[in-house]
Amino acid sequence: MSKDNTIVEPTQAHFIIEGEPASKANSRRSVLIGGKPRFIKSKKALNYEKMFKDQIQFCKLNCFEGDVGVEIKIFYASRRPDLDESLILDLMQGFAYENDRQVKEK
Repeated sequence: MSKDNTIVEPTQAHFIIEGEPASKANSRRSVLIGGKPRFIKSKKALNYEKMFKDQIQFCKLNCFEGDVGVEIKIFYASRRPDLDESLILDLMQGFAYENDRQVKEK
């Protein structure tokens, strides 16, 4: 394992992102912009996105091509949140793979 907690092998990458992910289903809020309703990410989703990007910038990884399988382990502080890896899969786009449609196995 390298100093930045990244292991890169020909077919695998392992990394740890700290922080509690927001549920994508609950990650939008409605606001008025120019008198028109718009949906934007919630503060919790925006905070997690920033935290994710701040941590992932130190990982040296080339995007996987073709279909990929992903194993995500999420540890919540309580049993309250619904398990939702969608935001994490979105944030891994352009880093681990080009598009989350490449994920064929979770």
